[in-house]
Amino acid sequence: MSEHTRSNAPVVSRRRFLGAAGATGAAALAGCTGTVTSGGGGGLSEIQVAYMPIYPDMQYFVMREEGYFDELPVDVSGKLFSDGPSIVQASAKGDFDVMMFGIVPAMIVMDKGIPSKITAANIEDAMQILATDEFAGMWDEHGTDAFAVFEEEKGRRFKFGTFPPGSVPDILLRFWIEEELGLDPEEDVEITALGGAGPVRQALLSEKIDGTSIMEPVPTVVEANDAPFSPIAWAGDFMPGQPAAVTLMHDRLREDNREIATEFVRQHQRATDFALSNPDRAAEHASTVIGEEALPVETAKRAMRSRASAFITNPHEIENGASIFSRYAARLGKTGSELSVDSMFDYGVYDSL
Repeated sequence: MSEHTRSNAPVVSRRRFLGAAGATGAAALAGCTGTVTSGGGGGLSEIQVAYMPIYPDMQYFVMREEGYFDELPVDVSGKLFSDGPSIVQASAKGDFDVMMFGIVPAMIVMDKGIPSKITAANIEDAMQILATDEFAGMWDEHGTDAFAVFEEEKGRRFKFGTFPPGSVPDILLRFWIEEELGLDPEEDVEITALGGAGPVRQALLSEKIDGTSIMEPVPTVVEANDAPFSPIAWAGDFMPGQPAAVTLMHDRLREDNREIATEFVRQHQRATDFALSNPDRAAEHASTVIGEEALPVETAKRAMRSRASAFITNPHEIENGASIFSRYAARLGKTGSELSVDSMFDYGVYDSL
């Protein structure tokens, strides 16, 4: 992806002050300014949002470009990050009121004691496993044994490259290898940690890896560039309801400014509905926010037709998958213990809509 896509440069925020200016809330997403978010009496003067340049954050793109943030009675600012672990690191300062990123990084933030809970899901069944066309042929012929055949023929293990350890793509890949294939992700394949979507894309286009676990729009971008990779598995087939990105809210918004939190989730649902009913327009918004150099409009539109572009808001839909990811996060040492559903989710905001 372009340098613009990978940077943490702030995005110009939309601002609107509604009605009697007595609104003491803050709401949602667009260029982190570093200003103080909390005011007297527990009210917020601004909501700062962390987000990523991936389709699992489609609601952010739509809310920003369609002006849905204008419906909120507070300033909205957002900051772009290349991957979830980077948001986790930045979250230590407690600046962000909303974080739209992978469910595992969200677990890590909660496990670190930052008072927050998941109030909405962004997408489900978002991950695809890609492999070289050559390996895809082996896969069709040999199935799970293809990894052993590959190692015998190449003299090395199959090399996956994906997001950092503990990310959603990483854990989903390990789950697939271990639970679905019955193989050892440490012994039967090699998994190398890359950065965010940009580094994964570049590694695929330069054929420096044999495969990956990744979300849109990367698979479609790779296909559009005629890189020799094909999908060999999709999360929707082996983990229906697979969680990916979620909307994590700090308690100062979720609890102390409940009406603003509810309105944010309402606009989130509105953005989900828009993306599902106006996919081409939503794709244009994604191209605008991510950057047309990295994601041309036509490629963005093709990515919207992917089965991995399954946008949702209802957090109940990812509950089962969240439990699986929580188990893996604890096992990999990303969290101190396995987080329960009750400790991760606040369904009340969504249910009140």
